[in-house]
Amino acid sequence: MTRVEVFTRDLCGFCTRAKRLLEDKGIAFTEYNATKDPSLREVMVKRSGQRTFPQIFVGDIHIGGCDDLYAAERSGKLDAAISGEIAQ
Repeated sequence: MTRVEVFTRDLCGFCTRAKRLLEDKGIAFTEYNATKDPSLREVMVKRSGQRTFPQIFVGDIHIGGCDDLYAAERSGKLDAAISGEIAQ
């Protein structure tokens, strides 16, 4: 399965929703919590170009934030990215 990474922060409802979707689909992911390690925010911004949380990556593909993740789920692009059918 393709590597999934989620950059989060504490007390973020969007982060909670994004993680819940991944968990409900049985998708394992690595969480990088910038509240616990503030240097992770710099890593996230460098990789995504975005400053808001969460930011989700599937392999080398930047999915975006929570709304983008749900849109990818609705369109079938999330499953395609997870299965490796979409490459960047």
